Amino acid sequence: MSAGLNKVKANTTTANFRFSTNILRRLGEELNPSPSQGLIELAKNAYDADAVNCVIKLRKTDSQGGKIVITDDGDGMNESEIINGWLILGKSEKSARVVTELGRTPSGDKGLGRLAALRLGTKVTLKSIPKENPANEYVLSINWDQYTDSSVVEEIDLNIITRVNNSRKSKGTQITLENLRYPLTRSETQRLARGLILLADPFSDNPIGFNPQLKTSEYRDLEAIVNSKYFKDAIYHLVAEVDGEGLSSASVKDWRDQILYSATHKDLRRKNSGFPYKCPIAKFDLWLYKLSSDDFSTRVTALPEIRKWLAAFGGVHLYYNGLRVSPYGDKGDDWLGLNLMRAKGPEERPSTNNSVGRILVTDSNRLLKQKTDRSGFIVNDAFQELHLFATDALKWMARKRLAEAEIKRASARTDVAKKTEKEKLEVEKAIALAPPNIRSILSSAVEKYYYARDAEVSQLRKEIQLYRTLSTIGITSAVFAHESANNPLKVVLQSIKTVQTRCKQYLADNYDRILKKPIDRIMQSAESMRVLANVTLSLVDNEKRRASRVDIHQVIINILDMYHPFIVDRDTDVTLELTEGEPYLRGSVAAIESIISNLLNNSLVAFERKLPGERKIIVRTKVINNELELRVLDNGPGIDGIEKEDIWLPGQTTRPNGTGLGLTIVRDAVIDLGGRVDVIEQGEIGGAEMIIVLPILGV
Repeated sequence: MSAGLNKVKANTTTANFRFSTNILRRLGEELNPSPSQGLIELAKNAYDADAVNCVIKLRKTDSQGGKIVITDDGDGMNESEIINGWLILGKSEKSARVVTELGRTPSGDKGLGRLAALRLGTKVTLKSIPKENPANEYVLSINWDQYTDSSVVEEIDLNIITRVNNSRKSKGTQITLENLRYPLTRSETQRLARGLILLADPFSDNPIGFNPQLKTSEYRDLEAIVNSKYFKDAIYHLVAEVDGEGLSSASVKDWRDQILYSATHKDLRRKNSGFPYKCPIAKFDLWLYKLSSDDFSTRVTALPEIRKWLAAFGGVHLYYNGLRVSPYGDKGDDWLGLNLMRAKGPEERPSTNNSVGRILVTDSNRLLKQKTDRSGFIVNDAFQELHLFATDALKWMARKRLAEAEIKRASARTDVAKKTEKEKLEVEKAIALAPPNIRSILSSAVEKYYYARDAEVSQLRKEIQLYRTLSTIGITSAVFAHESANNPLKVVLQSIKTVQTRCKQYLADNYDRILKKPIDRIMQSAESMRVLANVTLSLVDNEKRRASRVDIHQVIINILDMYHPFIVDRDTDVTLELTEGEPYLRGSVAAIESIISNLLNNSLVAFERKLPGERKIIVRTKVINNELELRVLDNGPGIDGIEKEDIWLPGQTTRPNGTGLGLTIVRDAVIDLGGRVDVIEQGEIGGAEMIIVLPILGV
């Protein structure tokens, strides 16, 4: 045997990453927030292709197995562009630095949003006629069932057919999605319609030559609303801009387009005013409306029209390189915190109910990064700076309007005092001219009037102080509710769901025995806190304070729906015993909500002083002689430790750390509505029985 070592020749095998067909489902369905968002991504592809028109037709989509056809008149694609562009997922051939022939900045989709839309049906057919060679049409068919039967994506061959273009179209693309996996609901269809209308900035006089359309009945109603454009009816128009150097400016115009205030970068960025905003070029427009009957009494536009328009399209929408990005400005998405700022200081501030706006962002350097599921932007430094710019502009406008309001208020107080003193002198002169035999009688009567007036003013000042205290509590609660609902509670719920998933994975059959009960309790408690936060924010909604026809039963049902998780968490059974019909009155939803919610809270708090056992609340209504009698009964300990008459007084409570203001609010709200209150200390089911009587207009 040789003393040397044997040499063994090494073999090399070439390998590649391969992808399971499951990746298509995960990237398509699981990363897609909604079917409408996926279809909007296809419309964005048409925009990038310089299409003027993009039509989405829905055919029998209200049931499973329907069809969707998306047609555009863009530049189309040839065989090479389909293979090296359209079929490559996760890579964009579009450069934001190179604009299209129509001057558009490409949206930069990486294909994931497109994939989500293509996966809506079991079969996809692509037909495209390229601009540079319209004599040919390229056809590609994808049958997703083939991928279900295969283990990896690479096993499925896709064939692109080249054929003569016999259609009249000179260029464009058509995508047909067949045999939908599930129906599109009415709300999803309306969401799609709204998204397409808003996609290319309909608030502009020149929506960059792009006209996306949806062929379905829901679209026509929304289209008619948005095309109305009530910008001339706004009382204020904020225009704020940040340039390529990060320097900003702003102005506020009135309804006549006259500039009321203007601001420099230093005025807007008060903190760190020497530093520019590190965000893309942006322009912020906000139209603010005063929704009162008096303001619209002399106008051609009807107030209900404005309200309907704002309900459909209110809020601040974000447009990125010419196209709208959701969910910013969607219903319930108050991304700039308008409602929170209004809750902190209601006067002179916009909310999502009385304003509509847009932020137009031009970002050729791609400073903003969209999330993988296309549902907004990653909150990086550039996005935070853009958000800061917009909120700084809103705060500046609020400061200017508040300062102007304070000047008017101070002037009014001075004018009233001068006028009162003047009128007092006139009365004294008149008395002095009266005959001696009645002069003393008049003087005595006037002195009594002054005494009664001063007593009334003193009482009003006390009530003002009370309601300032209530306002402070409300503002603090609203701020807490907003912050907890949008930050800590979301983190808690998301984290405990992750813990639940991993515990089930690792503990398997032992999960139910070891951890199910405590994890369920954490989730239930967090959900209860979220409900309370939502209830608080709902109660401070400005729109609910407007006088209108109020369906009392509907308000009761809505409040109980909001409180439901919290009621369940307290192991409480609530029974509704509502009279037949729909009793209504003229007032505000907020007033009725404050009555119901405070009575409900009163009963729930009372259970804390009761031994463990069955907890029961009954909400009962009855109509007697054009009055509605509302009773809220519980089986708690009843009225104890406080006089029956004193429970309505501010600050009177038997609960440690209680405010004693809930029933005061109930009493005042009922009196304002022309009603009356009463209570039975130990009522029908053992606890307190609160009785509210309200005059109604009818049933």
